[in-house]
Amino acid sequence: MPSEAIDPSAVQWQRVSPKYLRLRLLSWGIETVITLVVTGLPLVLRLTGIWPGYPAWLAWGLPIFFAVTLLWRGLLLPRQVRAIGYAERNEDLLLRRGIFFQRTLVVPYGRMQYVDVAVGPLERAFGLCTLKLHTAAPGTNAGIAGLPTDEGARLREHLSARGEAQLAGL
Repeated sequence: MPSEAIDPSAVQWQRVSPKYLRLRLLSWGIETVITLVVTGLPLVLRLTGIWPGYPAWLAWGLPIFFAVTLLWRGLLLPRQVRAIGYAERNEDLLLRRGIFFQRTLVVPYGRMQYVDVAVGPLERAFGLCTLKLHTAAPGTNAGIAGLPTDEGARLREHLSARGEAQLAGL
């Protein structure tokens, strides 16, 4: 994973599973089909004569706009997944994500209240999970999606132990 300008120096980033890209592409495909069916319905109704009063520019414009927007999002998915990473350091956990708007989040082990591992039906089918870190700050949105389930379980136990050790040292 290439190091960006906002990344701390000498950090070895871990990537999420390559299966996560397939999961995101599947979700994107489902979203795209549903969106294009819904936005294309007025066009079909206008062309079949059921809804002749519907404006032609809107009937053609909505599906085209959403098709272009969704295609752009689909093309960005591989880069978005490659930009997700995490690194374990002695005192904290680093999380990074983003292509255009990059974000590097530092979560000190001593600030973690609990670590949650969540698995949805699609994630379960791909053998993936999402690790969520909960801190005292309500605005902290720390999570790592796309982890293999065994890595998620290992991180949950490891981060919980590190958090307890940091709290005991206070």
